[in-house]
Amino acid sequence: MMNEEEINVPVFFIDGFLEGGKTSFLKETISQEYFRIPGKTLLILCEEGEVSYDLKELEALNIAVEYIENEEDLTHSLMCRFDALYEPERVIIEYNGMWPVRYFEEKELPKGWGIVQQITCVDASTLQLYLTNMKQLFTDMIRNSDMVYFNRCEESQPLSMYRRSVKVINQSADTIFEDVNGDECNIFKEQMPFDLNADVVDIAPEDYGIFYVDALDDPKKYTGKTVRFKAMVIKSKHKEAPYFVPGRMAMTCCANDMQLIGFVCNTKDAPKLKEGQWIDLTAKVNYGFSKVYGKKGIILEPVAIEESEGLADPNVYFN
Repeated sequence: MMNEEEINVPVFFIDGFLEGGKTSFLKETISQEYFRIPGKTLLILCEEGEVSYDLKELEALNIAVEYIENEEDLTHSLMCRFDALYEPERVIIEYNGMWPVRYFEEKELPKGWGIVQQITCVDASTLQLYLTNMKQLFTDMIRNSDMVYFNRCEESQPLSMYRRSVKVINQSADTIFEDVNGDECNIFKEQMPFDLNADVVDIAPEDYGIFYVDALDDPKKYTGKTVRFKAMVIKSKHKEAPYFVPGRMAMTCCANDMQLIGFVCNTKDAPKLKEGQWIDLTAKVNYGFSKVYGKKGIILEPVAIEESEGLADPNVYFN
């Protein structure tokens, strides 16, 4: 990963499935005054959908276009040729939705090129079909995205579930939802399945994933609250560490792609706990810097830790 100081040619990487709204998103973006630059922009198109570019308009905006038909053609040597030919000040890559993103991430870029922003465009009306048949491809797309842009959204769609699915794979990704008219959808008004005004907020096992993602998105909502939930103990490699993670395993793609979701819990009693044991945890929620995260985040302070029986199905699902 290059430092920003080493990047002379910023690369904007746009991915998403066919007809996911990539071209429409880019056409709207490059037409904006704030996105214009004095130098040349190179637009590398790896897919052609129903929406097309106006080549005369691109030329007027000093944007050169190159088309790539096959994934194996997008090589380091070809990109170096583009760099020498156009001497671009900026590069935009509209990637093919059927090419695994990890293949591009493994490619060597020309000297001075570096990805500064990765955006995934998603047609919310067709996402469920892709999740059923091509979930691994979608997981690869969003794993390192800076923003996941959902378009063509309707209230009848499981938008909150889509947001949770993104967050469990990529906590730092911004998620934006727009309807068919391009107006932003507010999906954050959903009713929580637990009472946030209770003295102790009881979180049922089936609601743990909702709690986790909502707390990531809005930690202020939970700061100062006392919560209670069932979790598995995950301990530090350092046996005497004064903390553990009470969490659950979430399925992000398939049974072989599980990920722990949980928050750090500080306690001097952590060494007494057993790795993998189940507990009922009552804890106060704080927010601050943690060495475990390497940044600010939710930190739990235990009020009570009680041994508990495990769950028949311990995994968390987001679909």
